Amino acid sequence: MGRRTRHAAFAAGAALIVAGCGGSTVSGTPEPSSAAPLSSSPIEGGLDTMLVDPSVFPAPYEAVVLPQQAAAAAAQDLDGIGADASVDPAGCKPSARGTAAGSTALVVGTDNETRATISIELTRVRDSLADQVSQWEQCPSVQATSNDVVSTVTTDLVPAPPIDADDTAAYRRTVTSGSGEVTQSMLSLVAQKSDVRITATFMSFSGDTPDSATLDELFTQSVQKVG
Repeated sequence: MGRRTRHAAFAAGAALIVAGCGGSTVSGTPEPSSAAPLSSSPIEGGLDTMLVDPSVFPAPYEAVVLPQQAAAAAAQDLDGIGADASVDPAGCKPSARGTAAGSTALVVGTDNETRATISIELTRVRDSLADQVSQWEQCPSVQATSNDVVSTVTTDLVPAPPIDADDTAAYRRTVTSGSGEVTQSMLSLVAQKSDVRITATFMSFSGDTPDSATLDELFTQSVQKVG
């Protein structure tokens, strides 16, 4: 469905938050859609060269680029579901992030006072963003179990941001513990250019209102730098 529209280790203890979202659990087993071929040739160059520099993050965010292995782990945290977790419904587990050099690039800015973070993630993908959106639509509420801890991850699609890319999407996500307390809340803006997916996420552990202005500014700069 391509469309053109206008428009560390994670710092220790840094958290990603998703603004509250609803969503009902789907019945049955979601089936992954067959990957649609990408509409254009892969973008040349390393993801690290396309990533925005930490210096573009405004105060109070102190930003750092994560090394590859830490970036893959932190990106999995942004999904709200760990690589070792089992999920219900089956078929709703996000793809594991690659740890090979060049597969993921991530810069994270942390507000040390509130613990809120804004992250910019670049990932090489082989499927269209429409395929990913389809999974989010089929999996609005997922129970994830890891080390006997059960969390509920809810994802709510919101209007996609207008920006010059092959496709765009946006969602709010919450991760709640078994006690029902919100542990993470996130707002993510996503764009795809050929085989590079750009995701900007505001995350908080305290339910703070997302810093939408800064998130949008960094997302726009990030998309413009790719390709």
